[in-house]
Amino acid sequence: MKKTGHVILPLHGGHAPRWLTQRMKRLSREMVRLIAEEQSPDTFLQRLSDPYWFQAFGCVLGFDWHSSGLTTVVTGVLKSALTVEDHGIRVAGGKGRVSKKTPDEILQIGNEFNLSTNRVEKLQYASRMCAKTDTAAVQAGYPIYHHTFFVSERGNWCVIQQGLDVNDRTARRYHWLSQHVKSFVLEPHDAIIGDTLKDRVLDMTARASEENQKICVDLVKGDTNNLISSISRIGSKEASLDYWSKPSEPHPVFLEYRMPRNLNWRIFRELYDRQPKNYEEVISQRGVGPATVRALALVAELIYGKPPSWRDPVKFSFAHGGKDGVPFPVNRKVMDESIRFVRESVESARLGDKDRVNALKRLERLAYRWSL
Repeated sequence: MKKTGHVILPLHGGHAPRWLTQRMKRLSREMVRLIAEEQSPDTFLQRLSDPYWFQAFGCVLGFDWHSSGLTTVVTGVLKSALTVEDHGIRVAGGKGRVSKKTPDEILQIGNEFNLSTNRVEKLQYASRMCAKTDTAAVQAGYPIYHHTFFVSERGNWCVIQQGLDVNDRTARRYHWLSQHVKSFVLEPHDAIIGDTLKDRVLDMTARASEENQKICVDLVKGDTNNLISSISRIGSKEASLDYWSKPSEPHPVFLEYRMPRNLNWRIFRELYDRQPKNYEEVISQRGVGPATVRALALVAELIYGKPPSWRDPVKFSFAHGGKDGVPFPVNRKVMDESIRFVRESVESARLGDKDRVNALKRLERLAYRWSL
């Protein structure tokens, strides 16, 4: 995927007013129904995985152009608005403690869609791995605090989740789409949206980290005592690259090369017992977190000469307006009229009147040309 910029998502306090969220629900309900009926529920999931489309969608619904709250409010609105009968899409998860209920909610959704037990288990695994990857395998300081899992009636899925950096008060949003995920640990994202680029971000999902991944697998499958000894030796030398390099090849000492202070050695023994076949199995092991991933990556780089990617994978940038009066306050009357217009378009399409729907499509194409 080519890099096209980045987006700033500052944290905002407070809540969206009730009058706005009620209208957001009604408008989103009609818009998604139009997409689902004219194309398919899976088409809507594909659009959600596009960060530009998702941000524009939030702006159409009246939310802020530059706030991390757009993610939580829009996904929350969709969770309330979308139904099996009208949209063929259901949503699990949410913010904070609500995200912990995602596996149970996926089970309930599977029952509603009459999905097989095996399919439901795969959906639960996908949900867990998306959150695990963006917390442990991509280490930019944004642990996941918001996770939403969209499922279509065909069992396809989309994930929109967000992490928080408590130090600089910014957020990053991660987009996933099931049809595009060939591996949960090798360039799986449709997009990563966030603040300005950070220095020395450990990205174990980058193609450049593939050799480091293989060494990590070999390390946990080998003698556990030797691995623990290697980690301890690096930690005792404060991970100075000058210590590990030849005198004629000096390197600067980076803070990121210091070993994590708190490591659960039991996890390494559990990994040895499991004998993982690949890096995804390493990451999927319960208890493997950012500290374990970082320790293995550093051993693979400093001792075996297979560096991971230290480049920040953040991508996009945009700007539009909404709830807080930027660039102008939400016009409630116009928004209500938009809801009525889209609803009537859906009803007209059902009766065979395609003119209004085709007009909407022409408007969409025109808007796209204006955005170029």
